[in-house]
Amino acid sequence: MNNRQLFLQHLGQTSEFPLLIEIERAEGIYMYGPDEKVYTDLIAGIGVSNVGHRHPNVVKALHDQIDKYMHVMVYGEFVQTPQVQLGKTLASLLPDHLNCSFLVNSGSEANEGAIKLAKRFTGRPEIISCHNAYHGSTNGALSITGEESLKANFRPLLPEIKHITFNDIMELDAITEHTAAFIMEPVQGEAGVISATQKYMDAVRAKCNQTGTLLIFDEVQCGAGRTGRMWAHEHYNVTPDIMTVAKGIGGGMPIGAFISSQEIMKVLQNDPILGHITTFGGHPVCSAAANACLTTLTEDSLLKDVPVKAQRFIDKLKHPSIKEIRHLGLMMAVEFESFDVLKPIIDKAIEKGVVTDWFLFNDFSMRIAPPLTITFEEIDQSCKTILDAITETLH
Repeated sequence: MNNRQLFLQHLGQTSEFPLLIEIERAEGIYMYGPDEKVYTDLIAGIGVSNVGHRHPNVVKALHDQIDKYMHVMVYGEFVQTPQVQLGKTLASLLPDHLNCSFLVNSGSEANEGAIKLAKRFTGRPEIISCHNAYHGSTNGALSITGEESLKANFRPLLPEIKHITFNDIMELDAITEHTAAFIMEPVQGEAGVISATQKYMDAVRAKCNQTGTLLIFDEVQCGAGRTGRMWAHEHYNVTPDIMTVAKGIGGGMPIGAFISSQEIMKVLQNDPILGHITTFGGHPVCSAAANACLTTLTEDSLLKDVPVKAQRFIDKLKHPSIKEIRHLGLMMAVEFESFDVLKPIIDKAIEKGVVTDWFLFNDFSMRIAPPLTITFEEIDQSCKTILDAITETLH
């Protein structure tokens, strides 16, 4: 049996129609099949490979750490240099009060930890999130995800969860002294790149302050330089009480974190002791990769080129079938009339060697979120391939 057949027979599937692209190796913005077919990765593993595949700084950090040790003890017991360095780096890149990180394995786990922390610190039971938000697929994270079609067949989920409309200031009245936390994405990813307005962000912060509710920003997808700032909330000059990160911080390795102040985070130390624990969270190899990734994002000045590169995509992707392009930095959604129009275009682009996809809650928009290392020449070539795919599909 070949690898595709073994994949279908022995691995749990997420749909009845996986892409089935077989990858032998990857470098920069390119992925290579076993037959050496070249694919341009315009989605960066869904916002993961922000510094590109196998960035030399990340690879070096991985090798250096593997030569020293890998897993030695569950998170929180041993003093491990990669974890310490990563915590210090994250604190240096965030407002002063976000100075304490709890390292986990993924975005879902980060959000699970964040809602536990908020309930424990406030003593309140209720969590409010937004319609069309995506916060993960584990039980708690799924509960606060804002799309019923994803949740219906897994109920019952967590109690005391409410959803309100993103960017609707009037609905913020749902946040009360009963609410432990309001969790939101500064830029809704799976809704198709919907950015918060400044007025909404200001009103959210004011409402949380008024009611003693903790504000959680989920920056799992929009963080780590994706929008042209290290963190998306920097565009708004509004800071959260807790922030969750994952995906792009790891340089291709699995890692996440929920981050808050020492005052808030310390409640996990007692009543009960070990209030939140993880075996592999902050794995030393992943932590070393994450530290190298974040350092690369700041030292290589990748962020300053993000707005210009995003504009290059917008300037080049001109076609009557494109209804709109929404973006914040290189987190982009190219909207078409319907999924029936979009899906064949995506298939044709992949056939031609450019990988894009759509969004969980917006299947008529094409996702474009390439590695931030993409060059202007590579943008031009990618856009030409997409336009060719549109022309060949629709005409």
